[in-house]
Amino acid sequence: MSLFTRSRQLSDTTEGRAEPDDDTGTADPEGGGTGTADPEGGATGTAEPRDGAATDAPESATRAQRTPPAPSPATEPGWFGWRRRYPRTARGVSVGTTVLAGALVLFALLVPNRIERIEFASFVRIPAEGVLLAGLLLALPSKPRRITAVVTGVFLGLVTVLKFVDMGFYQILARPFDLVLDWILIENGTDFLRETFGRTGQVLAVTGVIVLFVALLVLTTLAVVRLTNLMVRHRPVAGRTVLILGTAWITCMTLGVQIGTVPVATKGNAEFLGNRVEQVRAGLADARVFEKQASVDAFAKTPPDQLLTGLRGKDVLFTFIESYGRVAIDDPAMAQQTDAVLKEGTGRLKAAGFESRSGWLRSPVTGAGSWLAHSTFLSGLWIKNQQRYRSLTTSDRMTLTKYFGKTGAWRTVGVVPGVRRAWPEGKYFGLDHIYDSEHLGYQGPYFSWTPVPDQFSMEAFERLEHGRKDREPIMAEIILASSHNPWSPIAHMIDWEDLGDGSVFHRIKKEGTNPTEVWKDPEKVRAEYRKAIEYSIRSLTEWVERYGDDDTVLVFLGDHQPVPTVTAGDTGKDVPVTIVAHDKKVLDRVADWGWTDGLKPAENAPRWGMDKFRDRFMTAYGPQG
Repeated sequence: MSLFTRSRQLSDTTEGRAEPDDDTGTADPEGGGTGTADPEGGATGTAEPRDGAATDAPESATRAQRTPPAPSPATEPGWFGWRRRYPRTARGVSVGTTVLAGALVLFALLVPNRIERIEFASFVRIPAEGVLLAGLLLALPSKPRRITAVVTGVFLGLVTVLKFVDMGFYQILARPFDLVLDWILIENGTDFLRETFGRTGQVLAVTGVIVLFVALLVLTTLAVVRLTNLMVRHRPVAGRTVLILGTAWITCMTLGVQIGTVPVATKGNAEFLGNRVEQVRAGLADARVFEKQASVDAFAKTPPDQLLTGLRGKDVLFTFIESYGRVAIDDPAMAQQTDAVLKEGTGRLKAAGFESRSGWLRSPVTGAGSWLAHSTFLSGLWIKNQQRYRSLTTSDRMTLTKYFGKTGAWRTVGVVPGVRRAWPEGKYFGLDHIYDSEHLGYQGPYFSWTPVPDQFSMEAFERLEHGRKDREPIMAEIILASSHNPWSPIAHMIDWEDLGDGSVFHRIKKEGTNPTEVWKDPEKVRAEYRKAIEYSIRSLTEWVERYGDDDTVLVFLGDHQPVPTVTAGDTGKDVPVTIVAHDKKVLDRVADWGWTDGLKPAENAPRWGMDKFRDRFMTAYGPQG
């Protein structure tokens, strides 16, 4: 073989060799390289001649060895040679990308799972998990390290997604997402988006969430891998840094060092995940606990002719006002206006011959989950999650409505304008007939989520059931939905004679507010919420004033408190409950309850769990009441 041929082979080998793609300009210590790399990827050293190699080659051949042919664009490092042509810019991009990767990982490790806890001090803490993870990655061999980095990145992304979901749940339900029991609420949430903002808004929101989810997983994985490679390339510096941070964490934890009220040393992710493991364990065990509770029913063996004897011949209406919580009465920003509406209603009902008593119930939910509150009130069991709700509605547990039906003395009906599709659970509650939004005769518009305004719902009940001649006594479950989130736009009271088929509400809706604009300002949200509650109360009290008679008994209550935007951080779950009756004997049976006269419960009025109402009510109106 000639020297010229050998030099051509060397040149070809150089040209076809893959260029190193190292952002730091140093070879991977585990990669086997012995020289240093050019920041743009080109080699900077020259090969030493091996022992026995020819040294008397012609000058032209030596020049050919030292000067490889220019690489083609297809083989240039970076984006078509971009990094070679602009080395400073490439270096800046590399450093910037590394900084962003570090910021993302730090954010994922330190971000709280509640919006109100996000502050500057939250992101200047030392995460124990980050320090331990860095030490582990430095200690692992090459292949296990790469696998661990990828798995860690994906896991960190999933934890961050869960924190974001928690933020949403805290904003709506004032509690974290339940990994066992809350998956069905995602479907309910998408339905709410469609009903409030239309199909386009729903699609855009869901698409945005999916894109964010995938992007977060990908980016956290790439960020962890990039930082891992950086630590390995600078192993001595990384090792010293991990040691310093570990020492600082132990010191800060021991001394209780804080920035404001935020501790510098944190193990928040470990606690966060530990709580989730306990939550999952409790969720799996809850089914057995609930089964035992549901098997106990004090009235299960009571003969039908001894049930609810104190209400025979009466029309009994159990009416839920959506999101009617204690905040509407106690909050200084709402108290004056709500108090005026309740006083006005009390006075008008009294003038019509009705008396009322009010107290407080503690709901199992807040912000949303009305069906859990309804089933708690009616079943006498604490229905705090979807698993319990499903267990209840597939059991033979008797509810308040079922006991009315069991007597044979009442026709049982439901007015549920918020239901827009099949509701198989309705049969469980023992209702003879159910009127949903499609069967109330309403031809007007939706008001955001609300399918039928409350005043029309009450008028429809009068037309379809209560106002019929020669009928038997009615027990009705009525759910008023106008005060449902987002409270914009809302209807307002009109002359009952003008309701017609509801077409008049097209004009009323146009006069209302825009939910997109309202929700930009929490104070506007609170104001619209108050107006919605006032409208629901007026719809109900004016109906009683207009159509009630000597045999009318009304029990109305809120199902839960509104979202935290309205409660302004109040985590209480109390809701008002009121009994209205024309017959004084009806209220005499609950005289020992200690409830307040009128539609407004006193601040110190009795407060019961919502699950206690069924048995107290049936006892008061039974033979021994």
